[in-house]
Order: sequence, then structure tokens, then C-alpha cells
Amino acid sequence: MDHAILHIQTRLVFGENSVDSLGEWARKCGGRKGVFVVTDRGVADAGHAERAMASLTAAGLRPVLFDRVHENPTTVDVDASVQAARDADIDLIVGLGGGSALDTAKGCNFILTNGGRMQDYWGVGKATRSMLPFIAVPTTTGTGSEMQSFALIADAETHQKMACGDKKAAARVAILDPTLSATQPRDVIAHTGLDCMAHALETAVTTRRQPFSVLFARDAWRLAYGHFRRVLEEPGHLRTQGRMLLASAYAGIAIEHSMLGCAHALANPLTAHFDIVHGQAVGMMLPHVVRFNAADAGARAEYARLAQFADPLSAALSDGQAPEALLAQIRSVLAAADMPTTLAECGISADSIDMLAAEAARQWTAQFNPRPATIDDFRAMYVAALEG
Repeated sequence: MDHAILHIQTRLVFGENSVDSLGEWARKCGGRKGVFVVTDRGVADAGHAERAMASLTAAGLRPVLFDRVHENPTTVDVDASVQAARDADIDLIVGLGGGSALDTAKGCNFILTNGGRMQDYWGVGKATRSMLPFIAVPTTTGTGSEMQSFALIADAETHQKMACGDKKAAARVAILDPTLSATQPRDVIAHTGLDCMAHALETAVTTRRQPFSVLFARDAWRLAYGHFRRVLEEPGHLRTQGRMLLASAYAGIAIEHSMLGCAHALANPLTAHFDIVHGQAVGMMLPHVVRFNAADAGARAEYARLAQFADPLSAALSDGQAPEALLAQIRSVLAAADMPTTLAECGISADSIDMLAAEAARQWTAQFNPRPATIDDFRAMYVAALEG
């Protein structure tokens, strides 16, 4: 870590009812005519799309709604959004919803402005032309997609998740409004909250971590761990929702600067082949990755700091003891989420482990893990997760 560089392209707007300023921000970002609003039916049915479109209309803009995003979007979702956007006269894109909506909006922007297909942008910096201004309005508290320049899109044929990143794809503005996230169903709160905490814990120890990313990762973990249980119990508590939104955004900033690790590499094949929701999959694998990474001295020392950030009573623990304290904290949030914690509970048998391990070893995020992992290591972590 010779140099530490903090480059945040996205302006953060935070506060209750801040979505009502969407039209104003769209104007400031150069919107003059049609605005393509990408969302899903659940968000639309909750009234959030109508509210966003009202703000855009009041600003003299013409909103065009696309509400056909599916969970874990594929190239099919992106292609459908591109076709709808081409039929409209737009000069700005809004992503309104969870990570699926934001990723679909980014994917649409790639193809609408640069042509080709999503597979052409798998990797980093492959867009050669400028992209339309993009505003992100998250309605869930976990993905951090609003602060990232990556679109995560699955190939509809191979089920391979493609990370398509380009600085031009980053949102100009992210609007964090707790009145929107307060309508999340409990299971969505649980899944996205676990995803947020996994982001914080992974980004803090990757090989690409640097002082700025670690600061954001630590604060994301502190906020999410400290407010997760209350947001599950009382989703209408706006202050708590706001803290979770900030945790998600901070973790997103950390990802943008330091990437992720083995927990996400292990989770992606579980989602692709067994339809396990991403937050549940990454939460289920996280304890086994922490235990694996604790053999690395640098990761172990950072786990001690993270345990202390979540619980000051951990301050007296040595670096050697800290991983167990952190694991206890992780287990406590998994218990609060009230979801399966083993592969067996999800209907996965030992027969699938070789296939899963082979796919996990090919995942892009695996290369940033603090401790290099072989296919045998991935197999061992899946085996450990089989029965818990």
C-alpha cells in the first residue's frame, strides 16, 4: 500500500424525503427531456416509482418507466431494458430499487451508449464512448451498488455472473432516502443487511485494501452491526433505516476501492445453481471464510479491529482471540436474520461440492482474497458449510 487514493465520483444526497429532489438533481446532471426510470414491480407497487416520476415531471422532464427488472438480473433483463430505452427519447437514466434495478440500469447504459452486448464489457474499462448521466436511488439497505461503477449481470445461458466495470458507469448522484427503504419486507432487510456486512468484512482485508477503503469498511461494519437487529424488529424506524443506508453506501465505497474476496466467490455459484438469495448465500459462507483468512496475520489483525468497532468489550482481546469474537458477532446477526445457515438446510448435498468448488475458484473476486485459495480450499469451505 504505497499510495492511498480516494476517488468518489458519486455525490451523496441523504435524508428523509430526499427522493423528492430527484427532478432537481436530474436537471443538474443534464437531463432535459426523457428520463428512463429502471425499477421492479415491487418498488412500483409500493408507490416509490410514482413518487420519483412525479418529481421528474415537476422539473419539466418526461419520465419513462421500465418496471420489469427481476432479481439477480441476467442479460435478458438488460436486453429488454435497452429495447425499451431505444423506443424512448431519453438523455438520463435513473435506477430505483435494490441492486438488481441499479445493475440493470447500469447494464442498459453500457449497451445503449456503446453498443454490443453485455458480455463485451465483462471486466474493467471496456466502454470506449461516454455514457448517459445516471442517478441511483436505492430502496434496499445492503448492495452498495449506488456507489460502485460495476454492473453485476448474469449470462442467461451459462449463469456466469459477469462484473462489468467502468468509471463512466458510476452514478453522478445517489439519493439515500430512508422513507423508501422503510417499506422493505423483512426477508429483504435480512438478505441485504447480511450482504452489506459481508461487504464490510471482506473489503477490510482484501489484497487491494488501502487506508481509505478500510476506514469506510470499518464504519460500514459498525453501523450495520449496530443497527441490523433493530431494523429487522422495527423497519419503520427511519433513523435506523438511515444508518443502514449509510452502512450500505460506505461499504459500496470500500468495494469500489478494494474489491471483495472468497465469500462472494463461494456465494455466486450457490445463487446461480440453487437459487439461494445472494445475501443468504454470502452470509452462510462468511464464517468459513473468516476462519480460513484468520491464518493470515494481516487479516487476523484487521479482524481484531473490526471486532472492537462492533463491540468495545472486544478491545482487550489479542489478535489471536479476535477472530473468534468476530465469528461470534457474525453468528449473532445470522441468528437474528432467522434463515438457514448450512448448505444441507438449503437442500444441497455433498454430490454438488466439486462442481461448486470449481466454479468458485473461477470467480473474479477470489483473486483479491488476503489468503490465496485453491480449489481444494474452496471445497473444504463448502464441506464445512454443509452441516455447519
